[in-house]
Amino acid sequence: MTLEAILAALHVVAILTFVVFLSSQAALCRIEWLNAAVVERLARLDVIYGVAGVVMIGSGIARVIWGVKGASWYLSQPLFHIKITIVLAMVILSFVPSLAFRRWRRDLLSTGALPGAPEVAKVRRLVMTQSHVLPVVAVIAVFWARGW
Repeated sequence: MTLEAILAALHVVAILTFVVFLSSQAALCRIEWLNAAVVERLARLDVIYGVAGVVMIGSGIARVIWGVKGASWYLSQPLFHIKITIVLAMVILSFVPSLAFRRWRRDLLSTGALPGAPEVAKVRRLVMTQSHVLPVVAVIAVFWARGW
């Protein structure tokens, strides 16, 4: 039971960290606020966001493998598959902003140029999509925990 509690706590902390840093990206990724300091901050936030995502997924996998309920229980649950599909879609979506933040930082350091408004708008749209999809995962988890 101690392992189950540790894995559950690690999973929750990773989820909360993920939410905080995704929200921070959503708040900062605006053309009207974009300057050199924000580009640097977005790149740093994205690293923490990525680490939180890896810990979130890793702790979730650990719960499936070593948790009390066991893999067969998780794998037999339809809501588990929906939840995992949505999370994987978010992971795929997150690559574009992550690469953009790194490119913006590299361009800033090499030429001093900030990204253009259309590119910032595109990246912001993807970050906001993730921000709006994430609560769906939470709702699915709540229904799943109550036996749906």
